[in-house]
Amino acid sequence: MTDVSRTASAFAPLPAARALARGVTATWWYTAGSVMIFQAVTLFFWLVPTLTGGEALEVAVYLAAAAVSLASSVPLLARYGRRRREDSDDEERFSSTVLWSLVVAAGAAAVVGVIASSVLEAAALVALAVLLLRWQPGVRLRLVTGVTVVLVAIWIIEPVATGRTLTGEVVFVYNLFSVLLPPTAVLCLWWWDIVLALDEARAAEGRLAAAQERLRLAGDLHDLQGHHLQVIALQLELAERMLPRDPLAAVEQVRLARASVDEARNGTRALAARFRGVPLSDELANAADLLRAAGLSVTLDVDPRADAAPADILGPVVRESTTNILKHGGGAWVRLSLAREAGGGGEVWRFGVSNDLPAPPTPAPATPAGSGLAGIAERVGSVGGAAHWEAAHERFALEVTVPAASVGGVA
Repeated sequence: MTDVSRTASAFAPLPAARALARGVTATWWYTAGSVMIFQAVTLFFWLVPTLTGGEALEVAVYLAAAAVSLASSVPLLARYGRRRREDSDDEERFSSTVLWSLVVAAGAAAVVGVIASSVLEAAALVALAVLLLRWQPGVRLRLVTGVTVVLVAIWIIEPVATGRTLTGEVVFVYNLFSVLLPPTAVLCLWWWDIVLALDEARAAEGRLAAAQERLRLAGDLHDLQGHHLQVIALQLELAERMLPRDPLAAVEQVRLARASVDEARNGTRALAARFRGVPLSDELANAADLLRAAGLSVTLDVDPRADAAPADILGPVVRESTTNILKHGGGAWVRLSLAREAGGGGEVWRFGVSNDLPAPPTPAPATPAGSGLAGIAERVGSVGGAAHWEAAHERFALEVTVPAASVGGVA
């Protein structure tokens, strides 16, 4: 008899993974906060000469421009934090939001530089905005190296070109912070890229472990069924041979074969119960990967609380929906979604899947509304849920709702 109990632990929820995800989010806030604080400190240093020797209007304008400069960095940092490494193409890098942020940052830098009488500070603020974009690692290294060289050159040339002869340790600190602002920001973002890469590696390792466990589960199922089918075949063959000579003994062999069938069914049910322990978010991710491998463009929209959904009910629905799309779809795109919403009798989990059809639907037997969908409706109906589907206008859509307090879910 195959030992199936060893598969249980692999499908248990991993609270440590959620803690790591929260840690990655906190790391991004520390990273973005460090960049903003360094920028604010640099702006404050250059405010000191204006406070001591400028008029009240100049101070007010400087503070307003400094606030705008800080604000322009927020959308750039926010975009950097949510963009994944593989998505950093030119179209996304120079979107309207990014371009407007760069224009605002350049304008604020110009005002700050004029009031503080410092070309170096203005150049440093513009360079910071440019370097907050997500560049390829090699490009970013060349950019920050060139920017630092230019800023050092401005530091040396500006007093000679403008005739300003401000000297002393305080002015040296002002200039030093301006020169260090862009490379410090890049260093912080480089650190974030490392954290992000490590987190992606951790997630990939988790998916690999899940795939390996599924392969082991498939092996267990093969061994289990192979053993019982072989025993059943031998018992039935023996019953066939004994039937002419000893009918009672033949009946006993048939009874034993029936018991072997029950044993095989119970073993298969135990394996299936452990397989249903896979978090629903993983089920959806696996379905998306399978559909992408079939050449479809997949959009996946999953509620962050998906692991609390009733996987024993919705998991088979996800798998059946994926199978239906692969068998009957033939289109180019698929959209999968899972959300927790307020319903008439309480909160419900709403799973939706839609895809395009290669031609207008017809009453042919191969339409998506097949027996698999009837099985889905029966499954969700047993727990008070509902399933609705339609195929029209070259589009097929399935929507399933299940009460949030269903067996297997967390209310």
